[in-house]
Amino acid sequence: MAKLKKNPTGTIAQNKKARHDYFIEHKFEAGLVLAGWEVKSLRATKVQLVDSYVLLKDGEAWLMGCHITPLKTASTHVI
Repeated sequence: MAKLKKNPTGTIAQNKKARHDYFIEHKFEAGLVLAGWEVKSLRATKVQLVDSYVLLKDGEAWLMGCHITPLKTASTHVI
């Protein structure tokens, strides 16, 4: 099986439509808290960012409307 090439920028997912449809005044860079299966799905590009947005509430940023499809072989049980 051929190996996937690593992205040199480290970006796993990007919402290109948002950059096209909207004028971006400010940029924020932040991390996400993810479960193991979510990380595996993101690396396998099983993420849908269409219609997703970030909600700022009480000093925290919440990613809303994003869909991460679980892999068939990954367990989605979080302990």
